[in-house]
Amino acid sequence: SHPLLCPPGIKCGGVLSAPSGNFSSPNFPGLYPYETECTWLIVVAEGSSVLLSFSHFELEYHDTCAYDYLQVYNGAARDRGNLLGTFCGHSPPPPFSSSWHVMAVVFRSDRHVAKHGFAAAYKKGSGEVWWSLGIHPSVLFHSPHHPCLLADACGGQLTGLSGEITSPRYPESYPNDAECRWSIGGASGGGPLTLVFADFQMEGGQGCGFDYVALFDGPTVSAPRLGRYCGSARPPRTISSTPHLLIIFKSDFNIGGRGFKAHFYSAGECQEVFTTIKGNFSSPQYPNFYPNNLKCQWSIQLPLGYRVKVFFLDMELEGRSSLTGGCDYDHLSAFDGGSENGSLLGRWCGRESLAPVTSHSNRLLLVLHTDRNTAKRGFSISYVG
Repeated sequence: SHPLLCPPGIKCGGVLSAPSGNFSSPNFPGLYPYETECTWLIVVAEGSSVLLSFSHFELEYHDTCAYDYLQVYNGAARDRGNLLGTFCGHSPPPPFSSSWHVMAVVFRSDRHVAKHGFAAAYKKGSGEVWWSLGIHPSVLFHSPHHPCLLADACGGQLTGLSGEITSPRYPESYPNDAECRWSIGGASGGGPLTLVFADFQMEGGQGCGFDYVALFDGPTVSAPRLGRYCGSARPPRTISSTPHLLIIFKSDFNIGGRGFKAHFYSAGECQEVFTTIKGNFSSPQYPNFYPNNLKCQWSIQLPLGYRVKVFFLDMELEGRSSLTGGCDYDHLSAFDGGSENGSLLGRWCGRESLAPVTSHSNRLLLVLHTDRNTAKRGFSISYVG
């Protein structure tokens, strides 16, 4: 039998506000209808996260999911900066955790070829606690009966455009005999990944044979190894050559440390140092929407005697707060000198035409903060000494 267009009143999409629930494609487990679009907005208590998993998944396959697809958003639908992934075919999406209390799921079918669709379940979680412990939500689906193990759980599959990972219990000392694997990447349209360590302190030793972090240029340990690190020196910034990066953290039976905190970004450079007399740069993925949850820094360091003059060629960030009138959400700041301790030369947001800014010294730092929702085109900047 052929699937039909959705008859009036068929249940498709809606707002899901219970602490937990289930939803599925129209007609599931039968064939879904043609030319259908459904949006589910999952809203749980503020301060919580949404945990989402898929028990069944079968959509028409296309290498870029251009026909039938399912999209998962970390927040409201259609905000491209919040898109966690686009999926089709027979491989189910990984478990997801939102970084706040809203998540959206969009299902769309075209006018040809129907499959059985999907079934999904969600529940409310306290995601901020899990992320601070370096825990990925997949742990909760795999070990629902062992909540006492959560404090030391870690690793998981991360498909967002950006994010943060930490060793278990960070910033307290990590446990002995731990092993964590974070597989980063796999999101639709993802490019090479940049990994930056913000903090790093582990047991040292010749050859890093005791406790270590190992990085691989791909989804498995058979990929080329990018580095193996231990001790108290922060590892260098690492850029993968593929859209996948595997991070393994391992500790032995004694002697620990504070562990590590690292940020990853997909597509676009986010931590740059410029020493040439003139140059230009832009926000990640410009002129497309920048990712959410970023902190990017561009440091311009010229020889003594020079000043830095910055020209804003284009800028569109999230607008000002309607409550305070300030740039409380996404914003770009400029600091005189090489750090955020320097004097503030300006802080901008929205869509403004800005006059050039000149430093008082030979160094200038630009910092972009983006929050967890609403993304815009970003900016393009040039500078001259």
